[in-house]
Order: sequence, then C-alpha cells, then structure tokens
Amino acid sequence: MLVGTFPMPPGTRYGRHTHDAHQLAWAPSGVLNVETDAGTWVLPPTRALWIPATVPHETTGHGRTTMRSVYLMPERCSIDWPDPQPVAVGGLLAELIGHLAQPDMDAAARSRAEAVLFDLLEPVPVASIEAPTPRDARASDVARALLADPSDGRSLEAWGRQVGASGRTLARAFRHDTGLPFGRWRTCLRLRAALPALAAGEPVSRVAARVGYETPSAFIAAFRRETGLPPGAYFRGPNQ
Repeated sequence: MLVGTFPMPPGTRYGRHTHDAHQLAWAPSGVLNVETDAGTWVLPPTRALWIPATVPHETTGHGRTTMRSVYLMPERCSIDWPDPQPVAVGGLLAELIGHLAQPDMDAAARSRAEAVLFDLLEPVPVASIEAPTPRDARASDVARALLADPSDGRSLEAWGRQVGASGRTLARAFRHDTGLPFGRWRTCLRLRAALPALAAGEPVSRVAARVGYETPSAFIAAFRRETGLPPGAYFRGPNQ
C-alpha cells in the first residue's frame, strides 16, 4: 500500500482521471466530494470511498480540505468490490492510515498493518443522491439557475417564461433527459446542495432554509424519502 496526503485549499479540483491501483479516498479534515459514473459521494471525516482501479472519477474539496488516499495494488488486494463503495472511518482506521503513511516502516510491520486495514473496511449501505443535468438547452438553463440558487421556488411555467418554453415542454424535457419528474429532480438537487453543509456539521434548520425548505421537518421528510435515512444518520457509520 502507498499512502498519499494532498492539501486541498478552497476551490481545489482534481479533474476526471483513473488509477491503475484501487484507491481509498478519505479526508481527515474538511469535506471531500468524489464523482464517478456510478454516483456522487460527499465524504466527511467519518467516511471514505473505495474506488476500484480504472474507474474514472473526479475529486473536489469543500472549504479547506486535506485528502489522504491509500493506493492498493489489485493483484495483492484481498478486496474486489467492483463498484465505488463508501466505508465507515472510525478512530482505529483513521490512525492506521496515518501509521501506514510513515515512509520508514519495516516490511514485516507494514504487512501486519495492511492486513488489519483490510479487516477494518466496513461498507456503509447508503444511496447517493443524483440530479442529472438535462440535455435540452432550455431545461439545462433552468437546471444551472437552480444549481446556483436551490432555494428558488418558481414553477416550471414561470421558468418557461424566462427561457422561452412552455411549462409542459420543460416538464417533458426533465422527465425524458433525467428520468425524473421536475418536482423530484428539484428535490434531489436541493438535497445534493445540502450535503456538504450537513457533512460539515451545520444545523439542519439553517441548511434546510438555505436550500428552499420552509421548515426543517419538511426537509427531513424529503431527505428520508430519497435516502431512507434522516440527515443526522446519513453520515454516521453503522456502529456510531
């Protein structure tokens, strides 16, 4: 195993790329965002993402973030998860990753530590929240505007007057291009926009208002419908 540490000042983004090795991407400080074709994951320090070798991905940090990545050679790895997999990071795993980052560890000690790391990788069964961008140019304009301000509550008819299409046309475009009716698509966009702030520990009431919900209870209900979990449980490991 190789361990790399990458400081990520605000605005840092590692564009789409692949690795020949498996990668365990983790942020001991800050909030990490990893996007793949399979989904997008927002990772506080209690979560890491297993990224199989050759899977294209891009990584950004929210705020001031430090990414620490463990790279594992596939031919020597006892884990063969075929898809990206979030895992829980408790105190022991966090310390072990730091331990493995030491460059002067002898081979026998490193082998023992690597075996323990494999034992500690515990999947977290949560769904990512997706809000694909529609291909239709007018619907895409609406999507970009809502990404900039998720709290905007205008109807599709009102958006249509701005972008030059009927509400019905926009509704068809959203359903055709994203697979979701506009109302659910906007819910997913709002929840996605809320994830970094929730991961950073901001109060649910403040986050809910920022993304367009009149009450925290309405936000919590929408979050639970999409993920099966309330916001407070989304970032916890299975034993926390």
